[in-house]
Amino acid sequence: MTVRLTVHRSTQEIGGNCIEVVASDGSRLLLDIGRPLDGEGDAAGLLPTTLDLGGSPAAILISHPHQDHYGLLQAAPNEWSVHSGAATEKLVKLTAAIVGEPIIRDFHNWTSGHPFVVGPFTVTPFLTDHSAFDAYMLLIDVEGRRLLYSGDFRVHGRKGSLVSRLMSAPPPGIDVLLLEGTNLGADKPWMSEDELEAGFRKLFEETGGRVFVTWSAQNIDRTVTLYRACLKANRTLVIDLYTAEVLELLSEHANLPRPGWDQIKVVITSAFAQMYRAKGRDAFVARMADHGIAARQLNDEPARWVVMMRKSLMRDYARQNVAPGPDDAWSWSMWRGYLDGEGGRAVNASFAAGGARACHLHTSGHASPEDLLKFAQAMRAGCVVPIHGAAWDSHAEAFPAIRRLRDGEPLAI
Repeated sequence: MTVRLTVHRSTQEIGGNCIEVVASDGSRLLLDIGRPLDGEGDAAGLLPTTLDLGGSPAAILISHPHQDHYGLLQAAPNEWSVHSGAATEKLVKLTAAIVGEPIIRDFHNWTSGHPFVVGPFTVTPFLTDHSAFDAYMLLIDVEGRRLLYSGDFRVHGRKGSLVSRLMSAPPPGIDVLLLEGTNLGADKPWMSEDELEAGFRKLFEETGGRVFVTWSAQNIDRTVTLYRACLKANRTLVIDLYTAEVLELLSEHANLPRPGWDQIKVVITSAFAQMYRAKGRDAFVARMADHGIAARQLNDEPARWVVMMRKSLMRDYARQNVAPGPDDAWSWSMWRGYLDGEGGRAVNASFAAGGARACHLHTSGHASPEDLLKFAQAMRAGCVVPIHGAAWDSHAEAFPAIRRLRDGEPLAI
């Protein structure tokens, strides 16, 4: 019996994960079906050319709700089943409904630590620490072979103990570890979310005016960090409609800050409200108005507010004379590289023109090089297949049992 592993995409790049495991009877399991980070245009044209869309149907496992791991789902045949965490399904479908075309297909939800069966495959999901909510590592057992897919993970976030526990008691007998390497070769500080919280609190307390922050609405750890810092600095966190809906959607999965809580407000801007109404979400906009604040109110009591900022909010803020000034501060709480994009440049230029203090307060959603190595050593796998990294060829020498593959190259296990 031969089990075959093929990394269709992500052996040479960060993101766009698409990994296939095929059993001896031809049954197929797909670990993620991600859009490349630089991929534009129709999803069907971005599928890896080595991925067979015919033959026996595949089961797709979505490790977490980031586009570079599920963004080509709409191009997959409808008869392929989809499996994910329950919160991942909600976030994937919400994002599609707001910024794309609705996803009309059934998902099968798993529970962390509980094995489930898909054909000849037994899959055990392990909730992990990542900047995406509801992110998992996936243990695959098939025909006496065992693979562990790391997905995206870190150890320095608010759920780092999940990874530490797995490292202290790893699954025995792993034949192949598919290991992400996003931060290999990176030279940057590694702060915990707790340390980041302290940094934001200091910024809030030292700033006489408003503090504007740019962060991802789906980076729930960061939202929690900002909210906790607001509580300690006696400020109110102001979020947009999409962030409010994300928090409300996830409230049944975790005790998260959400509209209606003290010291959190939803800014109702005309462009966002119009977009929501165009998508048939009038009732949500009306409900959020009960917890809302008009943009013009951000000019009152400026020392009270910590305000979400993104390019899509700038025009509405400007119409209400909400403009950065020398008493304000601005923090970019995302990967610094995104500042070079159109949105990052526009926001940066606006705050620079206003004379606001700027600072970069962020920590990565991915493991440090040191933690990647410790994880690989702890798993004691027969071989480590590098994925989701651009520096494996120059920074893998310390890792045990590396088996370097090319995209589309099959490996018999």
